[in-house]
Amino acid sequence: MTTFNVGYIVGSLAKGSINRQLAHALARLAPPQLELVEIPIKDLPLYSYDYDADYPAVARAFKQAIAGVDGVLFVTPEYNRSIPGALKNAIDWASRPWGKNSFARKPSGIIGTSPGAIGTAVVQAQLRGMLCFCNSPLMNTLEAYIQFKPGLIAEDGTVTNESTAEFLGNYMKELHLHIERVLTVHPRAN
Repeated sequence: MTTFNVGYIVGSLAKGSINRQLAHALARLAPPQLELVEIPIKDLPLYSYDYDADYPAVARAFKQAIAGVDGVLFVTPEYNRSIPGALKNAIDWASRPWGKNSFARKPSGIIGTSPGAIGTAVVQAQLRGMLCFCNSPLMNTLEAYIQFKPGLIAEDGTVTNESTAEFLGNYMKELHLHIERVLTVHPRAN
């Protein structure tokens, strides 16, 4: 059985983020072929091409973390019908300097939760456009826009609603299949 390492990036910087809770729940629901680890973004300075000649250590570590995983899962809220600034900044760091895009040929998925009824549909559509430009093969189905309600995820990461837990478990199975398919066609360079 091949195990794939998946780095997840939480689009919120808040410690108590409901998307961080969702990420922990997804790690619990993932099939045994997936090992999830967070790739933090909170310490990245604001990107400027002035750094391209000499990336700060935190940005180099961020790019190395992405290089070290088989796939990336974005778990993000939607801020003002758009991408959270910290997440946009992280994508800019990872995709630069020109010719050193960390997302190129890296399979990815997007999921998010929000108290709103449409979940995170708008941010996900915007992220899809950005990640396509970054040449990251995206899992386009199953789409997942989760409406968060108090108590949906217990402190230990257990999803309390049975149908939501089943849906999220299926999402993680599909993510596994997506990563496996992409890496079969485009194996990682050693």
